Amino acid sequence: MIIKLFKKLFGGSPQQQATPQTSPPADASQGHSAPRPPRKPRSRSPKPAANTPAAAAKPVDTGPPKRSLAVADDAPTYASFNLHPNLARGIADAGFEHCTAIQAQTLPIALTGKDVAGQAQTGTGKTAAFLVSMFQTLLTKPAREDRPAGSLRAIIIAPTRELAVQIHNDALVLGKHTGLKLACVFGGVDYEKQRRQFDDGADVLIGTPGRIIDYYRQGVYELTAIQVVVLDEADRMFDLGFIDDIRKLLRRMPVPAERQSMLFSATLSQRVLELAYEDMNSPETVRIEPDRITADKVRQLIYFPAMEEKLPLLIGLLRSAEAHRTMVFVNTRRAADRLEDVLRANNINAQAISGDVPQNKRLRYLKEFHSGELAVLIATDVASRGLHIPDVSHVYNFDLPQDCADYVHRIGRTARAGTEGDAISFGCEDYAHCLPEIETYIGHKVPRGTISAEIVATDVVFPKRRPREDEPPRRSGGGGGGPRRGPPRSGGGGRR
Repeated sequence: MIIKLFKKLFGGSPQQQATPQTSPPADASQGHSAPRPPRKPRSRSPKPAANTPAAAAKPVDTGPPKRSLAVADDAPTYASFNLHPNLARGIADAGFEHCTAIQAQTLPIALTGKDVAGQAQTGTGKTAAFLVSMFQTLLTKPAREDRPAGSLRAIIIAPTRELAVQIHNDALVLGKHTGLKLACVFGGVDYEKQRRQFDDGADVLIGTPGRIIDYYRQGVYELTAIQVVVLDEADRMFDLGFIDDIRKLLRRMPVPAERQSMLFSATLSQRVLELAYEDMNSPETVRIEPDRITADKVRQLIYFPAMEEKLPLLIGLLRSAEAHRTMVFVNTRRAADRLEDVLRANNINAQAISGDVPQNKRLRYLKEFHSGELAVLIATDVASRGLHIPDVSHVYNFDLPQDCADYVHRIGRTARAGTEGDAISFGCEDYAHCLPEIETYIGHKVPRGTISAEIVATDVVFPKRRPREDEPPRRSGGGGGGPRRGPPRSGGGGRR
């Protein structure tokens, strides 16, 4: 049956696979158990000053943006743009000298005050492109004299908490000498602590749609004096259902002709372009290699394991690659939790992150992954968009994604900044049917790998499964508990 499935999907039989006989089945719950490996002690980072935005938003302290993005030999320098001296100091602090492709095409347009709709692959420098443009506008064009109290001058909206924090961290470095006050808001942390960022006013607000909308409805800030608005990863905000609310926010700002609007995304779909032309002022479209959907330097490979082979194969590959800054993607939170338990039982320092993990823990895990303390980050697609984590060597699609764009965004975590990386996918029985559509989307076939005994771990430890949260507790004993409720059983109520 499986052979027929592969012939139907891939035009041939799967590669001959060697299945080790000594590995226990992947779903065994009574196999060997082992305690989790101890985590390294965490050192407390210094608490940020109380008058800084970081004190309220508690972003991940990753330091200055990593300047390893690929640039062309003839790329323009930042010095050639005649930027405000205070902005130029922040750019120098970040180590920026030459522009990436998206920056080289965006800045000449945006620095004149024109609107931009930009498309570029993730990890190409989109964030710096719109931050530099925004800061230049705010420094060279004074705020309105009749600006009401509590009015923002710029707003940046991002689809995820991690992306908002990342943008804020980059903005703190680039805008360090500008004197502009930054605020960063997102769900999952204390509402009142974040609100206090606005007590002394804020010039720039960076955040996710939900928390931004909540504060606006509470009258925490005003939008009537906005000079710059940025929408990052706009297609993802469509997916998350925020676009109607974002449109309402845009229409409470000055009209498009009286503000600068910038929209950036890895993909510019028709619906995103419609948003651009309806709520922006004749934006100029910038597309960087739009036909190259996946990064050139990502080495892609797919294996076709049986369900019981997936975990031994993954562990074998992680061991052989001496996993460090490796991301593993799954499709469900429950799969992420199970994978974390199994990897830890096999002495691989792994941590799962999903939308259900409390925000303070998510930020801590990302910081540990940034620093290299955490070797493997297991993620659902909540983490597959927008995050710039340098030096990710391997991405594993333990589950093939059911959305083609998610495949591109997942493997875009590696081979960033012009480096090389590996993206390895598993085409199992549950998700192999997604592969033909993915290959059509990226425009080529993913090379097939052969599963040999050498790459499959044979000593895998399978810990007991966690109880399901929706599973009712079992009663102890052999019955009782009072009279039975509900309608009588059909055919009489006695035993047979």
